[in-house]
Amino acid sequence: FGRVLGTPGYVCEERVSYVRHDQPDGSANTGPKLSGSVVAHKAELNDGGLHLGQRLGRDSSWVVEHVGYGAKSYPSLVCYILDAWCVIAHCAILLKRFKKLSRKRKMTNAELFAKLNDQAIELPSWAFGNSGTRFRVFPSAGVPRDPFEKIEDAAQVHRYSGIAPTVALHYPWDKVEDFAKLREHAQSLGVALGTINSNTFQDEDYKLGSLAHNDVRVRNKAIDHHFECIDVMGETHSRDLKIWLADGSNYPGQDDMRRRQDNLHDSLQKIYARLSKDQRMVLEYKFFEPAFYHTDVPDWGTSYAQTSALGDRAVVCLDTGHHAPGTNIEFIVMQLLRLGKLGAFDFNSRFYADDDLIVGAADPFQLFRIMYEVIRGGGYGAASGVAFMLDQCHNIEDKIPGQIRSVLNVQAMTARALLVDTAALERAQLAGDVLAANDIFMNAFYTDVRPLLEQWREGKGLAADPVTAFNASEYLKKIAETRVGGTQAGWGA
Repeated sequence: FGRVLGTPGYVCEERVSYVRHDQPDGSANTGPKLSGSVVAHKAELNDGGLHLGQRLGRDSSWVVEHVGYGAKSYPSLVCYILDAWCVIAHCAILLKRFKKLSRKRKMTNAELFAKLNDQAIELPSWAFGNSGTRFRVFPSAGVPRDPFEKIEDAAQVHRYSGIAPTVALHYPWDKVEDFAKLREHAQSLGVALGTINSNTFQDEDYKLGSLAHNDVRVRNKAIDHHFECIDVMGETHSRDLKIWLADGSNYPGQDDMRRRQDNLHDSLQKIYARLSKDQRMVLEYKFFEPAFYHTDVPDWGTSYAQTSALGDRAVVCLDTGHHAPGTNIEFIVMQLLRLGKLGAFDFNSRFYADDDLIVGAADPFQLFRIMYEVIRGGGYGAASGVAFMLDQCHNIEDKIPGQIRSVLNVQAMTARALLVDTAALERAQLAGDVLAANDIFMNAFYTDVRPLLEQWREGKGLAADPVTAFNASEYLKKIAETRVGGTQAGWGA
């Protein structure tokens, strides 16, 4: 049904309430062309008949407004009704085009590759140093001795994967005399410096907390440390200041949890006020460890509450290893994206607690589910503002190949998530077809995307198998022979 308001002789504004087509496939006859009517595009007409191609859904509707050339304002309420088939023909074509654009057909390789081009995963500098458990840190030959060598190792990951263009720094672990020189060194290797991570968990003063501490002297010390980090961000051209706090308590009654939240808010407010308009605060949460009774930022709700009280440039960081067993992490991803507060990811894998293992090692299906919600919620790609970073330690395996594997695992699950037939999934969901919906979801997860990713890499001049290519380069042998003497980097250095 259509109505055109105006005077005869003009091409007027067409206001269509709705279009309904519930007949079998076929053509609809058009009426005669009337002055002021809008006739469908010739390409859609054959012998005066409108060929709809595919049957439109029963009771489909779409609001359409079209203003043609020469349209004028309405001089009065004089109106006339166009021939019904003229209006319906025109609107059905617009509806068909809209549905064609919105219908999720099988993604072509070219479309998948274009989506994959928009992926970037940041590497943590500390992943290239020595690390371990609370019982032992195991050294490795060729481990970097300073931030410059860490950047060199990180650049190898990007060289072979093509999707790890930035390196996060930990301050003061990665403190240097000249951060501009470190930035230039990174650029010469084809990467850039990224997030600056603060450290308020290794100083003696922070035994009972930092930003949430009861002693204003200790809180001010922690605040000043973050001011230093912001100064570093200016030199490294970094956008994000990431804060993870070990603050909390071990015993009931040890401290007042409400007072600590107030202290934390006051401290964060001062730090937030110091940021420039192009910088963000990213507040990470962790449900326990090193505090065991309560942690001051234990979950996404607390991080959300604290950052929401600050402003739009304060967002939440989700670390996949920082949740209780059985937590539906993808639900948290969905909710934070829905609320516009998901700012960053720290990817790793865990079997029990914060294991910091290679991404996807324990539960690749969880990684797939997370990436599906990221894409579904608009959190994928540079324009989304969501930063993706690895946060893991390689205690017994070689560090560079471990980072390459992690990056590739994220990419593989991203590719599978992109292949979910979202239109078919929604139809099954709305129809209440439980098994059909699950089948559609699982079919994407079980898709072997390795050949497609090999094609993507080869199209960029990369090795089809990055790990094999890196191992063949003998880079590990080279650094083991040349990095002799000095102090190897590790936790705290």
